[in-house]
Amino acid sequence: QVQLVESGGGLVQAGGSLRLSCAASGRTFSRYAMGWFRQAPGKERELVASISWSGGSTYYADSVAGRFTISRDNAKNTVYLQMNSLKPEDTAIYCCAADTDRTVVSSPRYWGQGTQVTVSS
Repeated sequence: QVQLVESGGGLVQAGGSLRLSCAASGRTFSRYAMGWFRQAPGKERELVASISWSGGSTYYADSVAGRFTISRDNAKNTVYLQMNSLKPEDTAIYCCAADTDRTVVSSPRYWGQGTQVTVSS
């Protein structure tokens, strides 16, 4: 069983930055690929970024590539999402998720509760 707790969300002006953190419980964190999803009101949930168990492979949605960076620290059981040059369309609830696959995030087994990110224009 893995529990995920996100932090770092908040209100920021367009062009600003936020860093999200996702702390995981359990000893198996380093075995899982991790991902950040977001869901805005009235929109489907989308995978924003993911990272393999070792951190050697990453994926970014086209909408955030070049602005967001995902990273992980397996010693601290934590995955991060650095978000720069934020836009109002980045406003959403951001959730982290763990997939038992080591490389890709396709069907996450574990989910966090989410953290709200609001970008004002």
